[in-house]
Amino acid sequence: MKDKIKIVVATHKKYEMPKDGMYIPLHVGAAGKKSDDGTPVDFGYVRDDTGDNISEKNFRFGTQTGLYWIWKNIDAEYKGLVHYRRHFVGSHPNKKDLVGSAITFEEIKPMLNRCKVFVPKKRHYYIESLSSHYAHTHDESHFQLVQEIIRHDCPDYLNAFDSVMKRSWGYMFNMMILRTELMDDYCTWLFNILFQVADRVDASQLSDFDSRFCGRISEILFDVWLQKKIEEGTLKNSEIKELPYMEQVNWSFKVKSFLSAKFLKQKYGRSS
Repeated sequence: MKDKIKIVVATHKKYEMPKDGMYIPLHVGAAGKKSDDGTPVDFGYVRDDTGDNISEKNFRFGTQTGLYWIWKNIDAEYKGLVHYRRHFVGSHPNKKDLVGSAITFEEIKPMLNRCKVFVPKKRHYYIESLSSHYAHTHDESHFQLVQEIIRHDCPDYLNAFDSVMKRSWGYMFNMMILRTELMDDYCTWLFNILFQVADRVDASQLSDFDSRFCGRISEILFDVWLQKKIEEGTLKNSEIKELPYMEQVNWSFKVKSFLSAKFLKQKYGRSS
């Protein structure tokens, strides 16, 4: 019988995981990873190099190899993606207990009949647009390439692309829960673009941090896809539910990095 909802928790390390049965701890980038004794790394989680997968592309795609895995390998009415240090939270969040605060099936179940898409609360940049923020923190040529691909492959998305890039807010982090038919639609569109970007960007001189550009591009492309679904009437705003989230992040480092990128032209060099 098809599951009602399954949510992948993407991780590249051993970590405490939510106990609720709707979560699937998933080792992303598992392909080729070896322990000191030469055996495959085994955290006791499902690995993203099983089934139909792109695990070997993790060095470009980051957690999106987890999105691809749940898209292709899980049969559920709703499919989602969160991260080992960032979760949607339920009705009793505790800042000292991130994992214990993760939303449960019983908490989300009443929302499933009226909502088709679940997203994290908007991240506001205030003094930046999504376009300028990416240009200040990463390589703006990535989105010039994305725009070129959209213009060629799916020009009906250009209006949504332009609108989203001008915003000062977004549904970030590659966190979402979608009805399966919407997940199919999103991933078919997204990975067509990402595969082309990965092939056309010269990453030979990039650091490990910078080389995962496809994962960062996806954060904004999700908003583009979502805006297009609203414009065409596939989705109503009332069918999109913003959920609170909690994350483990070094805020002093993150704010300093943001301001340094904006005013001192210092690109991001590592995750917070």
